[in-house]
Amino acid sequence: MKLSLFSVSYAGFWGQHELELPAFIKKASQLGYGSVVLAGKRPHLSPLDASDEKINSVKCALQKHDIACSVIGGYTDLSPSAAAEVPYLEMQIAYIESLSRIASQLNSPVVRIFTAYETAGHSPHAIWKNVVKTVQEMCDRAASVGVTIALQNHHDIGVHSDWLLEILNDVDRANCKLGFDAWSPALRGENLYEVAKKMAPHTVITTNADYIRLPRYEYQPALVNYKKLEPDLVRAVKFGEGFIDYEAFFRGLKEGGFDGIATYEMCSPVRGGGEVENLDAFASHYVNWMQNNVL
Repeated sequence: MKLSLFSVSYAGFWGQHELELPAFIKKASQLGYGSVVLAGKRPHLSPLDASDEKINSVKCALQKHDIACSVIGGYTDLSPSAAAEVPYLEMQIAYIESLSRIASQLNSPVVRIFTAYETAGHSPHAIWKNVVKTVQEMCDRAASVGVTIALQNHHDIGVHSDWLLEILNDVDRANCKLGFDAWSPALRGENLYEVAKKMAPHTVITTNADYIRLPRYEYQPALVNYKKLEPDLVRAVKFGEGFIDYEAFFRGLKEGGFDGIATYEMCSPVRGGGEVENLDAFASHYVNWMQNNVL
């Protein structure tokens, strides 16, 4: 299992400190990671900005710091567009094809994508059909440059593990695998050990972060009382300090045969704030936790 750090953690979103890619790659190496996942969007590795000069600067940084680029993180939503005349799915196919070419240039074997959110007025079955057809074309185009597409269990269509396996079977492409994470099954109540073991044979990457759950309430003045609101708020904390049972999750993955990329990400506001020192502490803590509990 190879530990990887996701560049989105230092992309400036959610108030985090922002690093350019060469500086991020250096940072990941210094923190003890053997590979990186690069976000396929601005400010990091958008196809719009991926000139030969930029690709070469990334290659040089990877070589200089003796670190691999294991995954390019694509950002997709294959839901129906509000404007039927706009070729929204075609745009995303072209986007993933571009990321696949970039991945090939960086010797990165995987491009991660998302499926689709449910959309009001559209049948989940119809959205599912669009997802399968679109992912098939993405996979076919990625295969021409030797790249695997990884479906991450994030968006509504396929978020439950049984759904995700059904979509994977329908796509039916040798270069379509899974990016299977613990936080979504944990929030929804799936058994982490059992589901990780079941999904492991199809999984090439797992992206990890830990959270605490904070119950929400709304004051009702007429009752002089509080109304419980759903769902809870979640907040990112250091790895192993949250509610997600990662020991069970990784035990299931390993027993199921997973030996791929384990990626740490900070993709939401984190406890302690977004200063670079705090981000570094979170990222280095993940390496230590994994070495002591999993590797």
